Amino acid sequence: MKKHTPNPNLSEPGWLRFSLIALALAFLLLMLVVPLVAVFYEALKGGWDLYIQALSDNEAWSAIKLTLLTAAIVVPINAALGVAMAWLLTRFDFRGKQLLTTLLDLPFSVSPVVAGLMFVLLFGAHTALGGWLEAQGVQIIFAIPGIVLATLFVTFPFVARELIPLMQAQGDSEEQAALILGASGWQMFWRVTLPNIKWALLYGVILTNARAMGEFGAVSVVSGHIRGETNTIPLLVEIFYNEYNFTGAFALSGVLALLALATLAVQNLITAIQEKKLAAAERNAS
Repeated sequence: MKKHTPNPNLSEPGWLRFSLIALALAFLLLMLVVPLVAVFYEALKGGWDLYIQALSDNEAWSAIKLTLLTAAIVVPINAALGVAMAWLLTRFDFRGKQLLTTLLDLPFSVSPVVAGLMFVLLFGAHTALGGWLEAQGVQIIFAIPGIVLATLFVTFPFVARELIPLMQAQGDSEEQAALILGASGWQMFWRVTLPNIKWALLYGVILTNARAMGEFGAVSVVSGHIRGETNTIPLLVEIFYNEYNFTGAFALSGVLALLALATLAVQNLITAIQEKKLAAAERNAS
């Protein structure tokens, strides 16, 4: 068999390849690695004891608990809604489908600050709905429910946007076969649909969780910045920094950075598992 040799006219010069790689590495180093190292350096500059003391502060611990609580509420809800939305848009044809698909990207196109303001205008104490809810003893704005709603809005598209291309590519032939063979709707979902989308679903959940814990703009508008009650980690980082409490600000920033790195590690692990399974399937097919 004749060995394939690349056409020199279709390949880039070596100096261009080297320059592009060096430029990309320099950009990543300057924009990602150096700031990340600086955060951990500033957080640990005073030693571990001061770092732990900063995280043990009542306000810091309250912000950490509120951030984790918000993520624990938002992620399962958006996972369920994302699966339902992807199912609707990939398995049914109906009037207004294109409009619904466009609206799905609304949280991406609307500024988070504007999103928070929308909830204030809807559930604020001086609005009809907000006033009625407060009369019933339910406070939305400047309370945990408002933070959850704002976070739900900004993180809603992630799961659906991961699932829709995959479900469109897979089609519904396996699901139709399951129904023909006598499976119920739930049996079809748990035994056919969910196993086929589990990796994309998990990837969307990871992205949703990362955004939920790091959201600032929308949460800042609806939280009211009540110290010890409605400040999440990003909000408290800003407060500590403005008050020149640099140790506390960088300590909490380090917590967010560690959460981001953990998210990245899980994402890479999922990608590696997917590639391994795909390679094994290709070997079995051949």
